Parts: sequence; structure tokens; C-alpha cells
Amino acid sequence: MADLALRPLRWWDLAAVHALEHELFGPTAWSLETFWGELAQPNRRYVVAEDADVVVGYGGVMVTGADADVQTLGVAAAGQGRGTGRRLLRALLDAAASAGATRAVLEVRADNDAAQALYRSEGFEQIARRARYYQPGDVDAVVMRAALRRR
Repeated sequence: MADLALRPLRWWDLAAVHALEHELFGPTAWSLETFWGELAQPNRRYVVAEDADVVVGYGGVMVTGADADVQTLGVAAAGQGRGTGRRLLRALLDAAASAGATRAVLEVRADNDAAQALYRSEGFEQIARRARYYQPGDVDAVVMRAALRRR
């Protein structure tokens, strides 16, 4: 991942992002139409991580005034544990802070210990739990919140 670069997500990235989404999230993956809809929203910021011109991660955040909501974050298996998710998360939070947000929330699968550890290390704290949020599978969602600051 020596050549890892972050840049805004563009429409021509959607096929690669959608394929990675399916690889990572299976039956709970967003549809291609959902990604198109998200990309069209003026209050959304989406970023991709590329390594040697291959999309290895992506993330998005919605900003509404002082509130930001991390919509999605995904990293290819080859990029996990190498800081790609942290870089994407920081880019999203920086974009949200630059747009005026002062706090961010997100939902994460209760069985995704690695993601929860990442979020905690970046200042997120659990504020709620949503029972059986992720379907199929009846997996709870852990709702987390952090105060934002410009880096």
C-alpha cells in the first residue's frame, strides 16, 4: 500500500466500489442505484482509496449542519490492518468538519470488533445499540458518536 492515494469518488468509480461493496458486505450490500443516489446528493462527501490505480477502499459521510453521519466505509481484505480505513475515516471526518459539522455518528456491526476498535481510537464512543439492525442475520448495530475537530 505504498502508493495509496485518497481522492473524491467519481461516477466512473461506481462499478469498482459496488463490486468491493458486495465482496465486503454480501447480502447487506448497497445497490448500485443507492450509490448513484448518494453521489448525487449535495450534502454527501465520498472518497476512494486507490493503490496502483485499483480501488481498495471507499467511504462516505452525510453532513447536515452541525451533524455528520458516516454512511459507509469499506476496505478490501488486502488493505485491512494497514491504515487504509483510518485514512479514509479521517478524510471523511475532515470533510465533515470543513463543511461545519461539530459531531459525527455512525453505526457499526456489533460483531465487527476491528472496526469498533478503529472508531474508538479515533474518538468515537458507543451511545446506543440497535437490536437486529443488520438483516439478514439479526446482527445488532452499535451506534457511536464523536466530537469533530479540524486536523
